Amino acid sequence: MKKIFLVFLLTINLFDHTLQAQRQYNFSLVDTKIQSWIDSGFYKGASIVIAKDHQIIFNKYFGNYKPETVAYIASAGKWLASATIAAVVEEGKLSWDDPVEKWLPEFTGQKGNATLRQLLSHTAGYPDYQPQGVRPDNYQTLKEAVINIVDLPADTIPGTKFRYGGLAMQVAGRMAELATGKSWESIFQEKIALPLEMKDTHFTPVDETPGHNPMLGGGARCRLDDYGHFLDMILHDGVFKGKRILSQKSINEMQKDQVRGAAVRKGEYVERARGERRRDIYGLGEWREETDASGNPTLISSPGWAGAYPWIDKKNNVYGFFLARISHTRNGFSSFYASPVLPMLVREALK
Repeated sequence: MKKIFLVFLLTINLFDHTLQAQRQYNFSLVDTKIQSWIDSGFYKGASIVIAKDHQIIFNKYFGNYKPETVAYIASAGKWLASATIAAVVEEGKLSWDDPVEKWLPEFTGQKGNATLRQLLSHTAGYPDYQPQGVRPDNYQTLKEAVINIVDLPADTIPGTKFRYGGLAMQVAGRMAELATGKSWESIFQEKIALPLEMKDTHFTPVDETPGHNPMLGGGARCRLDDYGHFLDMILHDGVFKGKRILSQKSINEMQKDQVRGAAVRKGEYVERARGERRRDIYGLGEWREETDASGNPTLISSPGWAGAYPWIDKKNNVYGFFLARISHTRNGFSSFYASPVLPMLVREALK
């Protein structure tokens, strides 16, 4: 009975601290923006959590979303996938510079020469998605998915062009499976989800049919606070609740420029979202939306096409996660390019 009462008191205390933090800042612009998306019918529901200096400063649910709501997060899962592979690299079972052919000898030529880091930074020279008219990447296992990638022609020489997509990440996931002898979901749960208490986060098929492969680039689903735990760990250099999940070296590797001079076509995400035309726009599974004069990232993110948007603002020691899934695209609304306004509104609230 005493234990239950203690948990109750801790919960009340945490809720009180959150309310005090929310009163300290004016998040009306954030609130109004998200509510306008709901009122316009773009989303049936949404939720957001924002934290600064280890403390949640804003947390709200809109429409039909509740704390227990789980939603597919599309490309926001790329960040989770890269962190999972980073954990395997830390074990020494993979290297960022392992060529694909080391683990998958059926990949020959340019595709076999591509490295693990290139697979996760969209510079491997692979097609971004399956060609039009070909079955989409919804096979039963990563093994089967990779079988249907191996015969696709390479787009470019590895390291020469940045092409944002998902197929190359499937190959990276299969390399992790072969290196560990475990399924992708098992690796993710062991290395990331369970240590971070992400109880409702899984890599599952986007069409919700049981048994399909875990699409690393778009098949993750989660709850709001689950992803918040992940961002808390990344913001604090790999440590969550006093326990190290990833090394500082891995965090740095994920965040540094992995495009490495590869050509970036006009109108890529960072240019459209932030108005900056540069090449150093991507790390491993994450966008480098803003950088400082020395090229260090100050705003990193992993937006999903359907609205989910996780970010870390290193200027203000802030992380945020907007969880939503598009319902209607009216009047040219793009959730992929709408969500990036949120960290800018948060910065206004912090002034």
